[in-house]
Amino acid sequence: MNIDQIRQFLYLTESLNFTQAAKQSGVTQPTLSRAIQRLEEQLGGRLLFRDGKDTRLTALGLAVEAEFQQILRSEEKVQQMARENRHGALEKLNLGIVSSIAPRRLSKLVVRAMGMLPSSEVILHPINRSNGIELVLSGMLDGCFLGEEPDAHHKLSTIELFDERLMLACGKGHRLAQYEKVPANELAQETYIDRLNCEFRARVLEILVDQMSVPLPRLRSEREDWLQEAVNSCGGVTFLPEHSVICEGLVLRPVDGIELSRKIYFVSVSGSGTSLVLQDFRKLLASVDWESVTTDN
Repeated sequence: MNIDQIRQFLYLTESLNFTQAAKQSGVTQPTLSRAIQRLEEQLGGRLLFRDGKDTRLTALGLAVEAEFQQILRSEEKVQQMARENRHGALEKLNLGIVSSIAPRRLSKLVVRAMGMLPSSEVILHPINRSNGIELVLSGMLDGCFLGEEPDAHHKLSTIELFDERLMLACGKGHRLAQYEKVPANELAQETYIDRLNCEFRARVLEILVDQMSVPLPRLRSEREDWLQEAVNSCGGVTFLPEHSVICEGLVLRPVDGIELSRKIYFVSVSGSGTSLVLQDFRKLLASVDWESVTTDN
């Protein structure tokens, strides 16, 4: 099969009319009929039922329609990339970021990259822990930032960026803000704001259950901005990686008996066959002194 056959079939699925689809395809009706017949032979099954003037898709036709649409979108994307390259357009760098990683440190890096890579356009995409690697391997993303180390894969390059400790977050007026280090038993029966995307959820719960200090979950969400605003308003407490604050005014305190931390990683497809912009971005990441990248301003 080829792109022309796929495009002709999709024209036909829109109208279910051979005459109209042939006109859209710029071919005669017999030519279109022969193209669809060859496609059916290649796939080993009928794509359409024709009953007089009534034409409808078979089960196979319905199944391949979505896949053909994806193929056509990919072909159009490749054509667009080629056109942009010919006309000197900016090379796009598509990056994914899980929601549990706050922008303060990484936004400074992205701004720096924009200055150092003037021929690039950076596009940031929200991802979750389960689909980030899949999107990188499929080519939908050039790379992604993750809060946990991915499994080893021969096609992937992983750069370790920085560490951040897990801390208890509360509002300035909350009673736990007075402690330099919060005793774990002070969390028992405390109103808890549950960050569903937190990599530490299961481990923190295990520790608190062991210490009989389990707080009461009252609000749960994947939206970091909503949860942190609730905590800042003294609506409860939550656990946050220390560089993941996005709400000004939050107080962070260590908790006695909870010594957890995570590393932030950048993952991309390995090898020199990747774009020059991605290669330069990886070099930039590898050269950063993260101790000098503050979150104070």
